[in-house]
Amino acid sequence: MRSLTVKLTLAFLVVGVTGALLVAVFINRRIQSAFDRFLLTREEQAMISALLEYYQFNGSWEGIDNALLRRPRMMMQGMGGMMRTMEATWTRFTLVDAERRVLFSISAGEPSGSLIPASELNRAVELSVNNQTVGWVILNAKRRALIADTPEAVFLRGVNQAALVSAVIASLLALALGGFLAYGLTRSLRELTHATEEIARGNYGKEVAVRSNDELGTLAQAFNKMSRDLANAVRLRRQMTADIAHELRSPLTVLSGYAEALSEGKLKGNPEIYNVLHQETRQLSRLIDDLRLLSLADAGELSLLIQPTDIPTLLNQIITRHSVTAQQKQIDLQAVVSPGLPKYPLDPDRIAQVLDNLILNAFRYTPAGGWIRLSAEISPSGGLRLKVQDNGSGIAEDDLPFIFERFYRADKARHSNQESGLGLAIARSIVEAHGGKITAESQPGKGTTFTIDLPPT
Repeated sequence: MRSLTVKLTLAFLVVGVTGALLVAVFINRRIQSAFDRFLLTREEQAMISALLEYYQFNGSWEGIDNALLRRPRMMMQGMGGMMRTMEATWTRFTLVDAERRVLFSISAGEPSGSLIPASELNRAVELSVNNQTVGWVILNAKRRALIADTPEAVFLRGVNQAALVSAVIASLLALALGGFLAYGLTRSLRELTHATEEIARGNYGKEVAVRSNDELGTLAQAFNKMSRDLANAVRLRRQMTADIAHELRSPLTVLSGYAEALSEGKLKGNPEIYNVLHQETRQLSRLIDDLRLLSLADAGELSLLIQPTDIPTLLNQIITRHSVTAQQKQIDLQAVVSPGLPKYPLDPDRIAQVLDNLILNAFRYTPAGGWIRLSAEISPSGGLRLKVQDNGSGIAEDDLPFIFERFYRADKARHSNQESGLGLAIARSIVEAHGGKITAESQPGKGTTFTIDLPPT
């Protein structure tokens, strides 16, 4: 039995049948017990009434034993020839006189004439005539077997039949409901299994229908998100592989061409050629270093030297480092720091690398006469907020969600040997390694703002 649907259906059926049978047995036991108590009470009253009439008619218990022995099921009483039935099939009793001596007993171990201890009378029924105790009856009831075709037997038989029919109907309902529920539960699982097999065959992005808001619906939503993320990761991996090959091809082509020309004597070595080879080699080295840094960040092994850092000093050092470039491009580069900013624990070299990337990126899109602002302040959450703002050409709305992806360029036609397309991806990895978040806001023609939020210490 390998089908989950069959297993769940049978489980519902077993539970339904078991519950119906338990209810039927419980009801039967309760009704039988109630009938027993009812019949015992009724026959006890009949027997006690017969004994009291015998005493009232004879004035004593004399001859009661003979009367009971001669007529085990019936006593003839003299009061108008009234007949009283004694159901000896259910009752074992002992008749005791006022002095606690046994007059008659159907119980073993209590011979006539023996004295009954007073403690035994606690469970006896007192017999009184004219408010005077004349004896006791000690009852030892046993279960009464119902006689066929009596009203009681007919009623109990009808109850048992109704319980049996109810059990059958409940079983059929449990089977139908169990099959329906099992099919509904396993339908989503079958779809998930099929989608998983499709993904295993390389058909990424496969999704399933979300049919409910319960745990299965949550599982389907989580699977769909995982499938989309996996498809996107595969797309990015393929794109990154193509981009890496493209980035490597350009400098390698240059190096290979110059090396071949030099080796064949078509070119003679000179400082200009050597400088080109040196620049291409540096580009390759920079690309390899960037890829290594990203791989360490992805593996969670990016080393950080966290130390209390004076933020104004750090920002001033960055401004000084880029001031010459800003002057050459005729761009106003300034730092704005909130007064009283305390030292913040971070890796100054890594954060400086992030800010360097953002400033270099701003240089490329800010025209002459523009400005770039590097600022630091306390964030609303109590952490550190760093911003790099410019009034350059900005980023298109369609490109903004993807700028932190590796090798992504808003201008697909633009390619420079001075950039690898990994700068913003590296910036995001370093910020996230600090437990922070980097975001970008931009309006085309009005500039761009990069915001780094580091968590409270």
